[in-house]
Amino acid sequence: MGIAQIFPAHEKDLGGFKVRRSLPSVHRQAIGPFLFFDHFGPVNFTPPHTHDVRPHPHIGLATVTYLFSGAIMHRDSLGNQQRIEPGAINWMTAGRGIVHSERSPEDLKDKTYQSHGLQLWAALPLAHEQVEPSFSHIPATAIPTVVLPGTEIKVLVGHFWHAGEKIISPVVTFTPTLYLDIALEAERTFELPALEKEQAIYSVDQNLKIDGHVLPPFELALLETGKSVNISADKSARFVVIGGASLESERFIWWNFVSSHKQYIRDTAEAWKTGKMAQIPGEKEFIPLPKNPFE
Repeated sequence: MGIAQIFPAHEKDLGGFKVRRSLPSVHRQAIGPFLFFDHFGPVNFTPPHTHDVRPHPHIGLATVTYLFSGAIMHRDSLGNQQRIEPGAINWMTAGRGIVHSERSPEDLKDKTYQSHGLQLWAALPLAHEQVEPSFSHIPATAIPTVVLPGTEIKVLVGHFWHAGEKIISPVVTFTPTLYLDIALEAERTFELPALEKEQAIYSVDQNLKIDGHVLPPFELALLETGKSVNISADKSARFVVIGGASLESERFIWWNFVSSHKQYIRDTAEAWKTGKMAQIPGEKEFIPLPKNPFE
């Protein structure tokens, strides 16, 4: 049927802000390089409530933020300040260590607005775990779009073949990575080819049929390797495709840290606890370090 395994999302409360989390799972840590998959919203923020995530650190991963609606102001310890809006891809490479915050933009703090999107983490290859941190913003206007009958495909990361041409996203990654945003009209069928070794489909809003098997919203379906699948929906639907090359090895994940070595996590936790990590210009708040299970 084209589906190898299904991962239902579980609800996670991030301090009053709830998300649906599909990865990591007890049954599988990663799909391609992606080992963290959060779907938030749609949720309405009404003053004085805001989407404010205080400064916190990361290592060993890249955060990938993509919005369907709303806006987020990103700030980091490199001095970057970037408003994130729907359709753009924001790729932050943590490498050996970065600190960032995600807040409601000032112009929205006194307004009611809807927030809806995805945040994924991609593990960095072993050879690049300790690279210098960096931040890349690709605006919606720079994301390639492929239009087929009844289907629109945004190539957020990686590539898609169309009419014999390889359509490539401008997002630069360290390893083969795939991330597509697909809108499918009602009663249409789209054939998804095998673009990478590992691929999975997540339905954002409607039931999908994958080779005849029903995939409800908020479930992540890992596809069989090397096989194309036919996707259809009774109603207009939106779904994403993620994947890429397999990780070389499993990673340790604790709090906001990803690493192949527990000692990297211990060292970074101590640096955050003692205030030795670089700070975000103009930010004074921070999220305290939880108890470290590797101590």
